[in-house]
Amino acid sequence: MHSGERWVPSAVPASQKDFSAYIYPNDNQNSKHLKLAAIDIGSNAVRCQISSVLNQNGHVFFKKVEYVRYAIRFGEDVFNTGYISDVKIEKFIKLLHAFQLLLDVHDVDHYMICATSAMRSSLNAPEIIERVRQQLGMEIQVIEGETEAELINKVIYKYLDERNYLHIDVGGGSTEFNIYVNREKMASQSFEQGSIRHMHNRDSSQLWNSMREWIETNSKKYHPSRAIGTGGNINKIFEIAGKVSGKPIFRKQIEEVAARISAMPMQDRITELLLNPDRADVIIPASEIYLSAMKWAKVESMIVPSVGLKDGMLHSLYERYHPERFVISSIS
Repeated sequence: MHSGERWVPSAVPASQKDFSAYIYPNDNQNSKHLKLAAIDIGSNAVRCQISSVLNQNGHVFFKKVEYVRYAIRFGEDVFNTGYISDVKIEKFIKLLHAFQLLLDVHDVDHYMICATSAMRSSLNAPEIIERVRQQLGMEIQVIEGETEAELINKVIYKYLDERNYLHIDVGGGSTEFNIYVNREKMASQSFEQGSIRHMHNRDSSQLWNSMREWIETNSKKYHPSRAIGTGGNINKIFEIAGKVSGKPIFRKQIEEVAARISAMPMQDRITELLLNPDRADVIIPASEIYLSAMKWAKVESMIVPSVGLKDGMLHSLYERYHPERFVISSIS
């Protein structure tokens, strides 16, 4: 990955679901295995994942070789003031520079940088994006909620079965809902509601009513019988509940875990449950969104596949540069 490399934007709009406009190539093709990287700039944290692509007789496996998560908390600034603070901008530039060096050390072939709700809402996001472009030569793409949902859709498909599903993805600043019938997406909607917005009371009864109306209307039409949950908070709830990968968690169990955490002082959440400080405070607001959605849809169970936007970004990178479309068996 060349730090001085310049990217030329594609003319294809994101609405056409061609994600080539968000991808930045490296001309180093001499490494033993193809390496891809995804940088996800969320409202709560920034994540960088580097994965090797392994091809076993036409079946492709994505093996994680590096993962870094830093709680930047852009959402706390943006949802309260409308701007990202100078202090966080400086940290963010340093963080991206560190990621740039990490990608270089790993000889990453292609990478992708996407920013979501906080950057969408920030009044000074254009200035930050331009500064990153000028100082680091890295291009940040601010994606809409629909594009975010489409990328996540790429990696949850293989976890679906013949049931009808309500997909709930709760981030720090936005929540995406999708309805699947026979593995086909029938309806999708993004709401500017997330764990940080909810925690800081930057939501409204009107927004909650809109979410409820959308879910109830589409549930009556498509009759989902199970939910599928993505996002760091539901992954942590699943873990605390002691659930086994591949098995569902029930709404009552989510309620029990949420009640247990809610009753604990913040310090105990960190020392006893080993939650990161930036997880310990948002996990309850996030659980309220998951539980409300399940209640409105009248579903009692949820599968939690532990994948998200960064995994969808890796999937999209692979599709872009390998049109032969080998079967992607695992992104883990």
